[in-house]
Amino acid sequence: MTGYRDEAVAWRDWLLRAAAGRPQDLQIVYSLRGDRRLLERELPWLPGYQGAAPVRIGNGAAGQHQLDVYGEVMDVLGLGGDFGIDHDDDAWKLQKELMDFLESNWERPDEGVWEVRGGQRQFTHSKVLAWRGFDRAVKSVERLGLDGPSARWRTLREQVHADVCQNGFDVKRNTFVQSYGGEALDASLLIIPLVHFLPAHDPRMIGTVAAIERELMTDGLVYRYSTKGTHVDGLPPGEGSFLPLSFLYVDNLALQGRKAQAVACFERLLGLTNDVGLLSEEYDPALRRMLGNFPQALTHVGLVNSAIQLSGAGPAPP
Repeated sequence: MTGYRDEAVAWRDWLLRAAAGRPQDLQIVYSLRGDRRLLERELPWLPGYQGAAPVRIGNGAAGQHQLDVYGEVMDVLGLGGDFGIDHDDDAWKLQKELMDFLESNWERPDEGVWEVRGGQRQFTHSKVLAWRGFDRAVKSVERLGLDGPSARWRTLREQVHADVCQNGFDVKRNTFVQSYGGEALDASLLIIPLVHFLPAHDPRMIGTVAAIERELMTDGLVYRYSTKGTHVDGLPPGEGSFLPLSFLYVDNLALQGRKAQAVACFERLLGLTNDVGLLSEEYDPALRRMLGNFPQALTHVGLVNSAIQLSGAGPAPP
């Protein structure tokens, strides 16, 4: 879409090398070299920014079960095809192995996109991305003529969709919720129209955006979920607004036809950049400073995606 085809192909090839192996061993993070071993440990002798602690290296989330990553890999490889990257037999072989695993494991609880340390749950976002995995598999067969059990995948796609709409949606409040049977909101569900699970104008999605605006926003910035009282991440209460989700909110506004609001929110986010145009993972609107990982690639991906959305180029084909 943006013309960096060689870089996209190189990244696709890196991904295939890093993810090669048993599908149940697929990780949500690898080293830059593609290493799997990312042992997490604390460095008590090293002070963090302004004394923040503990300072850690490695990433314990590499050993977590996160269902959404299977849909993410299927989606990104499908996006490559949507925008002109040539088909790769090795990529399709990997995708079919991932689908074999997903077929029998999509109903399992997981740690979810936020890498929670408070126990596994049936996270709605994870199920939506599992649906996207089956959706991408079906479309690869139908559009590209690749070999695969498209009828079985189509049935599973419908089953997951019905499961999410029944168990991940609060009818009384007209909003999708963080996990099955729960009441907590989660702004990760702003991804729903971007992966074409439901249209942005669907009443359930309009209700979800409205609920997030009421409960998870301050000064036009979006928080992941409420950290008041009991919550899922196993961490102390309190955190900044999450900038990647704030850009995802911009995308939802644009898709709902709220263009003026989308532009205003986008410009507000651009105003948070530092003197060289970089953004962090989070932002504290009270203290007016960046928090978390810096610079954060995911935030800048969101910025680019929102810019494309507002330019009229729109999302990838459904």
